[in-house]
Amino acid sequence: MDKAKKIYESMMEKDYCTQWLGSKLISLEEGQCVLEMTIRKEMLNGFGTLHGGIAYTLADSALAFAVNSYGRVSPLINGNMNYAKGAVEGDVLRAEAKVISLGNKKADIDVTIYCNDNIDPYYFFRGTVYRTSKEHNI
Repeated sequence: MDKAKKIYESMMEKDYCTQWLGSKLISLEEGQCVLEMTIRKEMLNGFGTLHGGIAYTLADSALAFAVNSYGRVSPLINGNMNYAKGAVEGDVLRAEAKVISLGNKKADIDVTIYCNDNIDPYYFFRGTVYRTSKEHNI
């Protein structure tokens, strides 16, 4: 098993929020991660669309797996999301995270979230992490 997959499995053991999302790992390699999840009723806001915080959480999870795949513990220190469209119950979201810059102390990651098989993005996320000197214990 490769390092990125071992780190993912180690992180997921105690990542109860990502487990609650019901996300499935589609692909993972160093610096990239794709997760999918199906929207459930308890994830909707008062307008009947996906709550923005849930979309943010999915993006944050995909980002974390992508950037931590390098081996260093790298928590999010800043994240911004734009919401282009609203997804609804039963829709399947696909979050595609990719590290766009990797430095010694910081890294920037873009996450694009698609809905069903639509090629138009629904949500855009950009995050910055602090790359600690601590290595994942795998």
